Amino acid sequence: MYSAVIIGGGIVGLATALKIKQANPTIKLAIIEKESELATHQTGHNSGVIHSGIYYKPGSMKARNCIDGYNQLIDFCNQEEIPYELCGKVIVATSNDELPALDNIYKRGNENGLSDLKMLEEGELKEIEPHVNGVKGIFVPQTGIIDYVRVANKYAEIVRHFSGEIFPGTKVLKIKPNKNNRLMTVVTNNRTFTTGLVINCAGLFSDKVAQMVGADINYKIIPFRGEYYKLSDEKSGLVKNLIYPVPDPAFPFLGVHFTRMINGGVEAGPNAVLAFRREGYRKTDINMGELMGSLAWPGFRKVAGKYWKTGMGEMYRSFSKSAFTKALQKLMPEITKKDLVPGGAGVRAQACDRDGGLIDDFLISEGENYINVCNAPSPAATSSLSIGETVSELVLKRF
Repeated sequence: MYSAVIIGGGIVGLATALKIKQANPTIKLAIIEKESELATHQTGHNSGVIHSGIYYKPGSMKARNCIDGYNQLIDFCNQEEIPYELCGKVIVATSNDELPALDNIYKRGNENGLSDLKMLEEGELKEIEPHVNGVKGIFVPQTGIIDYVRVANKYAEIVRHFSGEIFPGTKVLKIKPNKNNRLMTVVTNNRTFTTGLVINCAGLFSDKVAQMVGADINYKIIPFRGEYYKLSDEKSGLVKNLIYPVPDPAFPFLGVHFTRMINGGVEAGPNAVLAFRREGYRKTDINMGELMGSLAWPGFRKVAGKYWKTGMGEMYRSFSKSAFTKALQKLMPEITKKDLVPGGAGVRAQACDRDGGLIDDFLISEGENYINVCNAPSPAATSSLSIGETVSELVLKRF
């Protein structure tokens, strides 16, 4: 029997296990991961950005956890000798129409305690990113780049050091509550776990696991695929570090941008399109049951009805390299279609409520014998140690 069982071996589940074991090594803990390796989905398809917390509403869970998680992540990487680089980024307004939103981002950054933010005039912007197109920008020195899979595997190493058990290749099939002794039985494809507490860090399947533990939820995970190109070796030098647009405030996505990677090269993207399965990294990945589940959800239909033009534009860019190139040229006019080579893709687990709201903030709920990390999209990787600490505090109250 285990004191707690964590479902999901991504960076959030592993950080949660790490924080629990560091706080109380005697807690008997297991992590269940359905894949044969850890950190293979949202963590493994992450763009590798260390986020500063500049965008998020002051006082929100995202703002608090991102900034605290950022500081913890930097300290952790220094201690464990994990490579990272705080190279900074520019957020670029490409027209005067975007200046009010840019000013609002700058204000939020200051309210969130970010120091040394700098508002850049056009000439100053060109000094940092000579090939960018913009009328004004913000330089964010805290932003960096890292390999989050390497971070996640280091979390796992430390969890094992504290006698935490990790079970890869173990898929949860059902969870049976036993009301008589308040225990939960977690049935998987190869063994059964008995525990007093289930901690749901299942990412793309967090809503499914929440239903398994008996939680009454009013949201559904809608998978959005983000597709990337890479800049050719000949043109990667055009991007010095990270270049972001002013995001559309109506969506929890940051828009297509340029990201220099810690292991070399520059990614360009992503777009944001409905994935036809929860782990649909390719356009041809389709699961009719999962797709119909997304389309049938009342909240998603309301989102689609309100923002169908934007959605069609994102889908068009998914199939048209020319349209994708045009979106990137808004930030960097020198980029041409032949400068883009196929890159990877990730799928974002985006919680959507029944009323049509794309839940922007982190969302954690708990019941008698479960804790659900319901919504943890970007910047969850940056925030992982802080999210893990938040969940750990909820766990420790029970022991």
